[in-house]
Amino acid sequence: MNRAQARPKKTALDSASGRLLATLPIGRGVDGVAFDAERALAFASNADGTLSVVHEDSPAKFAVLESAVTEPGARTLTLDPKTHLLYLPTAKFEPSPEPAKGQPRSRPKALEGSFRMLVVGR
Repeated sequence: MNRAQARPKKTALDSASGRLLATLPIGRGVDGVAFDAERALAFASNADGTLSVVHEDSPAKFAVLESAVTEPGARTLTLDPKTHLLYLPTAKFEPSPEPAKGQPRSRPKALEGSFRMLVVGR
């Protein structure tokens, strides 16, 4: 399996010792993570249009609860710890042109007037 085909992973570490506790599958293009301590839920927002939701069952055990569908590009997030709502900014994007041979793909540009905020809760 080459690197492009490898499934992205989220790792959980013991913050005191640095010991690896778990490795869990998440979506592609993760940019933001948040932890809701009161509900023991960890979130990862992914550029592929998914939100990975992981529950901390115990200090050393984690379970993937869901890969919720959001929108492509909604890869940044913040959590309001009082309301437990997640906020994910996104927009509609113009198609990315094919890069010249040997050049990296450029980031797509947001379409004017298409910005919106996704609000995710239970």
